[in-house]
Amino acid sequence: MIDAPAIDSLRDSDVATLMDLSPVDDETFQRLVEDHLPLVRSIVERMRRKLPSKIETEELYSIGITGLVAAARNFRPAQQNSFPGYATTRIRGAILDELRRMDWMSRATRSKAKRLVSAISKLEQEQGGEVCRESLCAEMSMTDDELTDLMEEVRPVKFVSLDHSEDSRDSEDQSLHEIIPDDSWIPALEALERKEVSLLLTERIAQLPAVPKKVLAMYYYENMRLSDIAACFGLTESRICQIHTQTVGLLRTYLQGVLA
Repeated sequence: MIDAPAIDSLRDSDVATLMDLSPVDDETFQRLVEDHLPLVRSIVERMRRKLPSKIETEELYSIGITGLVAAARNFRPAQQNSFPGYATTRIRGAILDELRRMDWMSRATRSKAKRLVSAISKLEQEQGGEVCRESLCAEMSMTDDELTDLMEEVRPVKFVSLDHSEDSRDSEDQSLHEIIPDDSWIPALEALERKEVSLLLTERIAQLPAVPKKVLAMYYYENMRLSDIAACFGLTESRICQIHTQTVGLLRTYLQGVLA
């Protein structure tokens, strides 16, 4: 903490430097974001030209905005010369990070794929036609089995729609949505049982004394720490922990008895 004499001894230039190193205020933050939204669109359009068609522009734009928001929130005039240059780096970085996360290939696998494509392209130019496996093995310095393993490793992933059949000409085909089981789906009977248990638990909680009831509400619904709850009641944290443990144990015993 800087005391008053230390502040008084600062020169104007020192104060200006400290101001430049401090976070931008809310008004400046909002202005930076609003003024540079076109920059996000421009960067996305340039990057979009080099990406597969399956990647949607609006998705990239949304990711780019998160980069812009981070740039505006972390911008320090004394450390960065201009906001557009700094924001461009953060926006591109946010988009590239998301693209890497979405990429099914590891960096090593993608490097192998580039090497394979480069070798095939070179041989096609030299031989003027289709490349045979023997020539490709020699160019890659691999055995036939190693080349087979590599081609399997870098084989492209095929994206299919869950809502449409593979062959749209056959109207009787089922969509993958109707064929692939949903592991997150809860059977109707189980859902009904859960609802009944929830209602029983709600009724039992309503019958609890005021303090245990409030402790549960503050802990589970308001996400308060036990120490904060203890401060509200004027009790020790260990006492609140004891009340919480006893109340949860009481409810568990009640449900076990009802469901037995």
